[in-house]
Amino acid sequence: MRFLIAPDSFKGSLTAKQVATTIKRAIEDVWPAASTVLMPMADGGEGTVEAIVDAIDGQYISTQVTGPLGTKATATWGIIAEQQPTAIIEVANICGLTMVPLEERNPLHTTSYGVGEIILAAFDQGIRSFIIGLGGSATNDGGIGMLTALGVQFYDNNNNLLPGFGRDLAHIAKVDYRHLDTRLQHCHFIAATDVQNTLLGSQGATTIFAPQKGATPAVVQMMELQMNNYANLVEQHLGQPYKQLPGSGAAGGIAFALLTIGATISAGANVVAETMKLDEQFPLVDWVITGEGLSDEQTLYGKLPIYIATKAKQHHKKCLLISGSLGNNTEALSEHFAACFATISRPVDLITCLQEAEHNLWQTTKQIIQLIKNVHAE
Repeated sequence: MRFLIAPDSFKGSLTAKQVATTIKRAIEDVWPAASTVLMPMADGGEGTVEAIVDAIDGQYISTQVTGPLGTKATATWGIIAEQQPTAIIEVANICGLTMVPLEERNPLHTTSYGVGEIILAAFDQGIRSFIIGLGGSATNDGGIGMLTALGVQFYDNNNNLLPGFGRDLAHIAKVDYRHLDTRLQHCHFIAATDVQNTLLGSQGATTIFAPQKGATPAVVQMMELQMNNYANLVEQHLGQPYKQLPGSGAAGGIAFALLTIGATISAGANVVAETMKLDEQFPLVDWVITGEGLSDEQTLYGKLPIYIATKAKQHHKKCLLISGSLGNNTEALSEHFAACFATISRPVDLITCLQEAEHNLWQTTKQIIQLIKNVHAE
């Protein structure tokens, strides 16, 4: 029996790689004769760099950047050499929400400047092709931090240059792209995201995601107006519409900023899977196992497990979902998976769940594999 193991991370407890290796260990414990193929996945958020670089046997690079609060941080990104060298970047480890202490979370005080610094570092190595994962940011600056690092200039009413934090959206009076780094003219950017939210509106970046990043209702209302002014100035300056394009609101508007320099927005799971050549693995296996930290009705809207289940169905393979917990509307999930499992076996607090995540995943997987083994033997 052959198993393809292609999970997302269990956010807050296990990386996708740790999830995959734990499932593999459980299979080997129960069924030593079974074989496994490990393809830890990501959908543009946390783990995107690791998933792609490890699968393609790429190179990891560590670079000092400006972190989300404006202080120095070390960010890891990757280089893969396929048809052309490509930089693999994820905003989660440059200006990510987990990099900001809970008590300091406020999108007025965060910046995407470090994303631009990584792009410049890649330029210096001769790289002109980029895949940028947009999940997990702490920012809602519309990407002005990143653009500032790349040479775009934002001025206030007194003609002072703005540094590129979320709070600077309130003061933008003029936009100037004329000093944009000229190397961008020869670049290809793919912005990988698992959301379709536009920059503005009731389903936009600020309304939906800024509260998760520490914004109060009053701040959300204020930043929505400021983001609209900023977007209008950029679109008037460039003569192109971007703010209502699907996905433009990803990563607090970093996607919008990337669109203005020629990027293409693509579904993160699809970008990662195509880069890793995931499709080539399905014909070689009998079962597919995927999972994530929490599976609920939101999983149905482009999250990685649904992508894996859809691919498995196309190849006429059964797909199992093993997640840390199952939330609302799991009946709808059952339409896409052969079966859905939660690893939590008893009522416990969140801290205990996180601490026991690996053990619980191992135990649950063992029980599932034991069932498959027994059925297969009949």
